[in-house]
Formats: sequence, C-alpha cells, structure tokens
Amino acid sequence: MLSSSPPQLSGSSPVTTSIARNFSEFRTAVSESFVPLHVTSSHPDPFWGRIRSASADDVHVSEVNAAQHVVERTPELIARADRHYFKLSLMLAGTGMLIQDDREAVLQPGDLAVYDTHRPYTLVFDDDFRTMVVMFPKHLIDLPPEVVAQLTAVRMSGKTGVGSIIVPFLAQLVGNLEQLSGTTGTRLAHSALDLVTTMFANELDVNRGPASSHQALMQRIRGYIDANLASTDLGPTQIASAHFISTRHLHGLFREQGTTVSSWIRARRLERCRRDLLNPLYADRPVAAIAARWGFVDAAHFSRVFKAAYAESPSDVRAAGRAA
Repeated sequence: MLSSSPPQLSGSSPVTTSIARNFSEFRTAVSESFVPLHVTSSHPDPFWGRIRSASADDVHVSEVNAAQHVVERTPELIARADRHYFKLSLMLAGTGMLIQDDREAVLQPGDLAVYDTHRPYTLVFDDDFRTMVVMFPKHLIDLPPEVVAQLTAVRMSGKTGVGSIIVPFLAQLVGNLEQLSGTTGTRLAHSALDLVTTMFANELDVNRGPASSHQALMQRIRGYIDANLASTDLGPTQIASAHFISTRHLHGLFREQGTTVSSWIRARRLERCRRDLLNPLYADRPVAAIAARWGFVDAAHFSRVFKAAYAESPSDVRAAGRAA
C-alpha cells in the first residue's frame, strides 16, 4: 500500500503503485493516497483498482484506474484535516461526475475540474474509468482560494482554447510519472501548476461579466506584483499609482480577500525563493543571493520569515531538494 498520508516533501518521491485485489484494499488506498475519504460501491465484489503516484515539492500527481464507485469528502472527515488542498481531475477514459458547492460537473475524456478538500464534495463513477488527479496545497498557485472557489465543480474543456494546450502536457506528465522523481521533478510540477493557474485565470476571464470588473482589477494587480517582485520599491504606493487607484482602495481590495498588500507580496516572494532553492540550476547560488533576487535585502530577516512560513530553514529546503 501507499504511505499513510499525502506526501509532504520539499523534494521528489519515487513512483508508487497500489494494486487493489478487492474493494477493501482500494478503499484504504484511496484515503492513503489523497486525503481521508468515504468510498462506496454498489458492486464491490469483484472489484479492481490501481493507483500510481509520484510527488515533487508537495505536488502529488496520481493516475487512478478503477471500477465503478463513489467517493465522498464529508464534514466529519474535513474536521480532522490540518492541511488544505486543491485537487484537479483530468478524465482520461470513462465518465465521472463531480459535485461541490451546489454545482455539478459531468466530465468526459479531456475534461478537467477543480475541487477543494476543505469543503464537502462527491465524485461519482458509474463505470470503469481512468483519471489523473493533481493535489497541491492552496498556496502553490498564484490565485487566492476565494477566487478559485468560483471554479469548483465547473467543467473545463481540454479540447478547445487554452485547455487544448494544457491538457496534452498534463496527460504526458501522468504518463511519465518517473520524471517527477528525477532532478527536474520540481520544475515539472511547478510548470504544471503554472499552466493550471493560466487555465483558471482564463476561465474566470471568459465568464466575467460587467459586475466582475473588480475581479479583473485584482487579476491585473496580482500580475503586476508578480512581475515586480524583485523591486525593493514594490509597495502599496507604487502598486496603487500603477493602477490609477488610491492606496486606501488598494488596501480595501486585499482586505476583502482576507489578506494585506504586504502579506501577499511577502508570500509571493517567499514562494519564488523556495522554488529557486529547490531548483538544481541554482544549487551553487548563495541563499542570500536568491533572497536578494526576489526583493529580500536583509538575509537574516529572510531566513526568519522563510522558516516562519514553511517550518524549515532555507538551507533545509535546499538540502531536501538536493537529496531528492
């Protein structure tokens, strides 16, 4: 069987395969591979299922191939959780239905949908199927959870538009899971998340109406921040000026999303530093140089805030990346 909890590694993990010989084994494997889930089947005997998984930098990629069953994430199971994830499903064969937040998405091969492990959801598979599941902590993508919440259980097609570019990459990734456990695994994992974020942003933009200009402004502001993270002058005054709004309005926009301008900038800078620390291309670059590259001019301050954010020092993260 797989490990008893989702991988929580800074580096990469080997490909693991769990082959269920009966429904009881499959039910256990599902909860061990992802988060605790309630799994039922109207045809539990005989039953077959297989889960192949690999991880890189807390991005957990799995291929699930199984017979008919239903998966539920219940309030009771959620109450036991101490980590919050998004999960993205890409149907590869068969049909599935995702239910969350009073929405339903029927997924055919090539369709994607996102869901939140910290709110109840149901997945229904009426026949044999094969799907890719990408599970990742919410902080690893550039969109606030409140924004992504608008897309839970919304079908996104991989056959047209941006989806037709992104889905082939994801399908190739799940077909080559061993690449995640190599030296380039972290970069591949983050490339996948960057593409997924692009697809989410595009989907939100397509569905935006006149009433969502507020959201469009926030997307522009977040993009501006990411493009200027290296600037030591980046702050509320510069950001507000660049978008022709007052600093008071800017602070209000971030307050509505449960954060502050400075907290968002710091979190984005820390995440870029963490990616670089895990990147083998920067293995010989001093930690202080990486911190300075992303706007941290005080190395000691950087080490303190980094450890507070990730419960690991920058050097520990770099060591884990080298050991992967």
